[in-house]
Amino acid sequence: MLSMSVTAPARSSSTATPTSDVLLDFRNVAMQFPNGTIALQGVDLTVKRGEFVTVVGPSGCGKSTLLRIASGLESASEGTATVETNRIGYVFQDATLLPWRTVQANVELLAELHGVKSKDRAAKAKEAIDLVGLTGFEKNLPKQLSGGMRMRASLARSLTLEPELFLFDEPFGALDEITRERLNDELLRLFVEKQFAGLFITHSVSEAVYLSTKVVVMSGRPGGIVKTFDVPFSMPRDPDIRFTPEFAALVGEVSHALREGHH
Repeated sequence: MLSMSVTAPARSSSTATPTSDVLLDFRNVAMQFPNGTIALQGVDLTVKRGEFVTVVGPSGCGKSTLLRIASGLESASEGTATVETNRIGYVFQDATLLPWRTVQANVELLAELHGVKSKDRAAKAKEAIDLVGLTGFEKNLPKQLSGGMRMRASLARSLTLEPELFLFDEPFGALDEITRERLNDELLRLFVEKQFAGLFITHSVSEAVYLSTKVVVMSGRPGGIVKTFDVPFSMPRDPDIRFTPEFAALVGEVSHALREGHH
């Protein structure tokens, strides 16, 4: 395994088969931008295989910066950011589909960029499209899809690479509540089926509790972790758990920690 312990830049990635269940490990990670803004400070965060970790925090606390460091789009200013896999999926706030490509061609895009042969990537795309429930829409263009369907296509595109670590940057934030809940259910089904590790960013505390095995609460800028909650509900998760007193109580605890960390 590659691992670095330097002050800048600090991200390592291993292409070897991981020998442990830890796929993402941040130790004392800080991020200061060239304009002097300190986005993150002293962040310790571990994501293991089979864990779904959701981060909640006030706007501007560095949640998305965490994901960018994990994906390699940014390098930490201080600390170590170790990623023990090169199979990473990234789903953005926007579906980022190419408007001139059909659903099939959009879903094939990442596999195409990774040099997967045409026949193989078509098969991978078909499997991913089936998994996210878009069968029958392969020839549609993005403009012919609803917002929820576009996010499904974005999810399918990343699934073609069979990621071990999935990064989600508020992918359902712009959707209506019913569509959002339905996609939460679909994402949990995929998580149980594929057993990837997930790191998910959201502003919704109830979404965080429903999706996660662990919820991490961040403070206002500079973002640091103020509290971590283990979510006791088993997987697969019954959608009706959202209406139980136990669920409401945990949402309340997380919300309280979020308010405390914002002061």
